[in-house]
Amino acid sequence: MSNLITILGPTASGKTALAVSLAVKLDAEIISADSRQIYRRMDIGTGKDLSEYTIGDTTIPYHLIDICEPGYKYNLYEYQRDFKIIYKNICDRKKTPILCGGTGLYIETVLKGYSMPQVPENKDLRESLKQKSLPELEAILKTYKTLHNTTDVDSCKRAIRAIEIAEYYRLQPPGTLEDKPIESFIIGVDIEREKRREKISARLRSRLDEGMVEEVKKLLDEGIPAEDLIYYGLEYKYLTEYIIGELSYEEMISKLEIAIHQFAKRQMTWFRGMERRGFTIHWLDALLPMDEKVDTILHWIKK
Repeated sequence: MSNLITILGPTASGKTALAVSLAVKLDAEIISADSRQIYRRMDIGTGKDLSEYTIGDTTIPYHLIDICEPGYKYNLYEYQRDFKIIYKNICDRKKTPILCGGTGLYIETVLKGYSMPQVPENKDLRESLKQKSLPELEAILKTYKTLHNTTDVDSCKRAIRAIEIAEYYRLQPPGTLEDKPIESFIIGVDIEREKRREKISARLRSRLDEGMVEEVKKLLDEGIPAEDLIYYGLEYKYLTEYIIGELSYEEMISKLEIAIHQFAKRQMTWFRGMERRGFTIHWLDALLPMDEKVDTILHWIKK
């Protein structure tokens, strides 16, 4: 039986603060499941909030944050490989690992322990797909029985890579990809839709005030290509398009706000899908006082 605890939920639901408060009680360490917080100097746009990992005099160790340079295309295979190493290390030290984040694809992949060989580039397949639109690529992706579905795909480049991976797995001989699931007690942070929308809008305004535009400008000034930042989606996509003159400031805010709301909705769709795929998620109201949330989780775990 694993001692892994997983805390998942949509953006702006307060997952990190909850994971840290719980970690203080359990002398635990946190493994991030956020596909963009792995990049250094992409802080405001990814909502890293590293100060959240300190409560009073206690700083909780965190992992899989700030491990790659911006512009690098970190992938699911690498995430699973890195997770396994860190998870084993935490368990070997007799500490409790808490997996926390909103990237459902990452969470489900490590919990199901999917066998994931590194997938080479398929030039012929890429060539055959390069003229297709994103909706066409999404339709092709849906024909595969795979986790690489449309939830984490918001550009043609990503969709083509997902199809490439799915096609590679389809061609593997039966029995060569053996899964090794990890048991975990899963907590879902649930936030009512209107409250979530309010929090997302308020958080976007505050991040812009904190210098999110300047953060993206600095990354572009370092020489990171605009298309690489656009690849990361959401804040980096729309802020880059604004900085390079493709959007006005007002258009950028309006489009970005809509995109984040849609993203949060897709996250919840993924988590509900995980329940249909056999995961038990214990849902907790995001708006409860922190002490009450932590006490509830401790009670659940003891039971």
